[in-house]
Amino acid sequence: MIVNWIICIAFAYVVGKLITLVKLPSILGWLIAGMIVGPNALGILSTDLLNTSGYEMTLHILECAVGLMIGTELVWNRIKKSGTALIITTLTQSLGTFVLVTFVFSLVFLFMDIPLYLAFIFGGIALATAPAPALSIVREFKTDGPVTKTLIPMAALDDVVGVVVFFTVIAVVARSISGQDMSLIVIPIMILLPLVIGFFTGLPAGLLLKKKNSKTWTLVVLISMILLTAFVGILCNTYLMPAPILNFMLMGMAFSATFSNMVSEERLNEIMEGFNPFLGISMIVVILNLGAPLDYKAVFSAGLFTVIYIVVRGIGKYSGARIGAKLTNMPITVQKYLGFTLLPHSGVSLIFTGIAVSVLYEQAPECAVIIQGTIAAAAVLNEIIAVIAAKKGFEWAGEFNKATN
Repeated sequence: MIVNWIICIAFAYVVGKLITLVKLPSILGWLIAGMIVGPNALGILSTDLLNTSGYEMTLHILECAVGLMIGTELVWNRIKKSGTALIITTLTQSLGTFVLVTFVFSLVFLFMDIPLYLAFIFGGIALATAPAPALSIVREFKTDGPVTKTLIPMAALDDVVGVVVFFTVIAVVARSISGQDMSLIVIPIMILLPLVIGFFTGLPAGLLLKKKNSKTWTLVVLISMILLTAFVGILCNTYLMPAPILNFMLMGMAFSATFSNMVSEERLNEIMEGFNPFLGISMIVVILNLGAPLDYKAVFSAGLFTVIYIVVRGIGKYSGARIGAKLTNMPITVQKYLGFTLLPHSGVSLIFTGIAVSVLYEQAPECAVIIQGTIAAAAVLNEIIAVIAAKKGFEWAGEFNKATN
């Protein structure tokens, strides 16, 4: 199984390089590679492999590592000037998407005699953004500027809003139609626990990394503390939560934000420079895993609901980001192009869909089928469109090759 996984990672790397020859981002190649080697095509990354505890644990560690791309940008001196604008714009684009998708599907389902609560579930799934694809483009094309600086911290805030809204909706639906008792206390735990874990592992990391040392020592300390963070998260996921639903990227974000605010900017740049090769591998594996469950055949079965979902969600994300950025007087490039970078969705959407289907399957199987079919097709189509759109957003904003490290 390990050999299969290594082959898949190497294959994704090659496909990513090939896709850049036609001026597209490597991530699109990694996603396509994931679909090709996944259980719905060649099956090299089989369902059995994807479900093994070793694979899941390794993936959680790498998700934690990817979180460093967000956390190392959450330095208070950098973001304090735009803190309010970030919060307002996050709320307008996320809640705006939820309201718009829910409203449109409510009208559609009203005419088709489909339960209206399904529209709220679609809205709850639609508002979330998957940060890894856009962050991969930031890394590959060395983007920097107002859009990049807004997107990275917004990715963390968007995760929090997405969890709150979706799990509130699904808890209400579960209580009302399926007889399942999903306690609302789980919601703050899901948000706060990863942040608490990351904070308390980030403190000793900051103390150890603060003083300048050799690159080898720095890398050993950083990777060791990432492993510790992920290990604590895995223990909590396994023994504390009613289901394995903690966000490891959020954990890595909190961990790295903590130590990033304890070291000098020069030292932080040194730390991340040494960590970059490991971060690159982590990005490939995380994106490969996003692509693996996607079924290319779903594209051919995409129906009206899928088209409505992709179009309305895209309008919600773009217009919500533009309205929020304009209200808070953000730079004109943020107003025009931030929305394009918020379109990637697949990883989060599939996780939320799986939870929604499990809640609805017994009491409303026909609704479970509608959600599963719609989001499965949308995950494939939207992600291809979204990755290209995100790349163009950064390009139109003039932020390619602006990063200094």
